[in-house]
Amino acid sequence: MPLRSIAGQLSPAGPRARLSILIYHRVLARADALLPAEPDAETFRWQLRVLASVFNVLPLNDAVERLDQGTLPTRAACITFDDGYADNATVALPILREVGLPATFFVATGYLDGGMMFNDQVLETLRRIPEGRVDWPEVGLEDRRIQDDQDRKHLAAELIQRLKHLDPVERAERAQAIAERAPEPLPTDLMMNSAQVRELSAAGMTIGGHTQTHPILARTADEQARAEIAGGRETLEHLLGEQVRLFAYPNGKPGQDYDARHVAMVRECGFDAAVSTAWGVSTGKSDRYQLARFTPWDQTPGRFALRLVRNLMTRPGRQEV
Repeated sequence: MPLRSIAGQLSPAGPRARLSILIYHRVLARADALLPAEPDAETFRWQLRVLASVFNVLPLNDAVERLDQGTLPTRAACITFDDGYADNATVALPILREVGLPATFFVATGYLDGGMMFNDQVLETLRRIPEGRVDWPEVGLEDRRIQDDQDRKHLAAELIQRLKHLDPVERAERAQAIAERAPEPLPTDLMMNSAQVRELSAAGMTIGGHTQTHPILARTADEQARAEIAGGRETLEHLLGEQVRLFAYPNGKPGQDYDARHVAMVRECGFDAAVSTAWGVSTGKSDRYQLARFTPWDQTPGRFALRLVRNLMTRPGRQEV
């Protein structure tokens, strides 16, 4: 039986619909050995074509409304991007327009116009470190050796994991200490500028909130967490001149990266819905402030399509808090 037919049986139209939401972060102009999980332009193009051949792709705001009403079409799906990388506008947007699909972009506003997220400070520093011995005891690397990009990738992953769940202030300080090791200036154009956010919106894409500086909310004081959630929304609304209705939790694992306090904050700040990174699908019974998402990482069209369909069999709402 063709995958499209199987998907239709698993995700019928109407009240029994199952909504699939895909997560992307970046679409690279060309493949990058230090970012093997991020699709390049050609990969993204065939992924979108496969998605469109099996699913009916909707804007996320429309999908949430129709999920509430019980009027979703069969095989409903949405595309989302997290963080606000510049290649969302320069690489992903032209391909989305070419294939004719909508997407939602969740933007961490503190990095607009020249900022850099902590993980990129780590990665871009190690990209520039020459081969040889690395001895950085103040950030937890002692007597390591870099021989190739594989070593750089592994060291970056190790440092990012160590820093990810720190208090936001401490995380920023440690990331800056690493960035100061770079033998040359780090790029200032990895994240979108304000004009690119407006360009996405003008092209019919949806812009959503993603806090200001992408803290792990569960490791952040309540007052600061609320300010991050509300402040990101206010910045985007001022930039776009329109209301921002959707939110994505940074990192997004329920019960680990955010909890019920933050779900309440997002609701109280005026958002209509929010997405997590709990895998699976959402149904009419799902919490609108904890919609499931997933990342299909497969490298061939057949396996990519199969994973899209298999995700429909994941029990919805299993990781809500």
